Amino acid sequence: MSRAPSRQDGGVGSGADSGTTAHRDRPESLAPGARVVIKVGSSSLTRPDGGLDLNRIDIIAGLTAGMRRRGHDVILVTSGAVAAGLTPLGLETRPQELRLLQAAASVGQGNLMARWQTAMSAYGVVAAQVLLTAQDVAVRSHYRTVRATFDALLSLGAVPIVNENDAVATDEFSLGDNDHLAALVSHLVTADVLVLLTDVDGLWTARPGTPGARPIRHVRRPADLEGVSVSGRGSQVGTGGMTTKVQAATISCASGTATLIASADDAAALLAGPDLPAQVGTWFDPTGPHRPSRRLWIAHASMPEGRILVDQGAARALTVGKKSLLLPGVTAVSGDFESGAVVDIVGPERAVARGICRYSAAELGEVLAARAAGTPAPDHVAPVVHRDDLAELPRTAGA
Repeated sequence: MSRAPSRQDGGVGSGADSGTTAHRDRPESLAPGARVVIKVGSSSLTRPDGGLDLNRIDIIAGLTAGMRRRGHDVILVTSGAVAAGLTPLGLETRPQELRLLQAAASVGQGNLMARWQTAMSAYGVVAAQVLLTAQDVAVRSHYRTVRATFDALLSLGAVPIVNENDAVATDEFSLGDNDHLAALVSHLVTADVLVLLTDVDGLWTARPGTPGARPIRHVRRPADLEGVSVSGRGSQVGTGGMTTKVQAATISCASGTATLIASADDAAALLAGPDLPAQVGTWFDPTGPHRPSRRLWIAHASMPEGRILVDQGAARALTVGKKSLLLPGVTAVSGDFESGAVVDIVGPERAVARGICRYSAAELGEVLAARAAGTPAPDHVAPVVHRDDLAELPRTAGA
């Protein structure tokens, strides 16, 4: 299976491309056999009155079937369960209260999946519902099981249709939004391309409609986004905005998966054939290789139980020197965790890595307390987090 979209011509330049000119180094087509994850947001699946847009579902189903015929594995991440449950329950807007959100998801998920299955079957495609919870991706044994399920479904020619199991998700233990879920699914299936379909034509230099705002058609690296405003919330029926999409793109690209953010209205232009029009959406180049599943799990699917603060030298050793985290670089610890727990490693500016800690929080606290008192520290020689148990975190765009 191909691991990256093909580049037809040209070398890599510098900076983000904006405006309306063609870009020679943006891929012109999907590589044969590329594995594609498509995420469709709630705002793209609902009508103005809040009901499901059956025409949009049919269009996406037809495009998915066409991609399957051209040799692509396709995984669909769908929003819309809560939105699909609003009208049947007599709710006019997305509720804020958790129990009402869960009730709407319970009613809407069955309706949503039934619509997808009906639409897919009309094109000869078998649709398979996959409902995930945070535990399914935060607990490594579950994570491996989910990977195996996806592999089996794709090998049998089915199209997995994925959503978070909102009916049982909680504020404390939730995947957050389907943009993040789509990035995690891209990791799970080692996707070549993640396509995020939304109600905006890709990423702009500022919010569309702002004087002087221009579309950005190609992002080569995270530094290209400096000075670009991605603030703003999603629609009334969605949870994310452009911030979550850019963050999902950054995470996916750091793990070897190219990302395309585009309007759902342009889905046919992008997915009906192999060509990728240069003037549609925003293409993000991969910024790192596909990483082993264990490091992907540590970085983006595990549930950190604490934080270890490190000095600038340790942060640089981890990110530039590719070293293990040693005790001298630790400046503080927070959380109550045991040896073997996943922790965030935070430098002076940001979280730089996540890893499996070989000490408990209490043991690290003893070392820090002895250091502060000027007394001999307990005799610990093992790395705090060994390089083999550590995954760097990409710098993600904020609001």
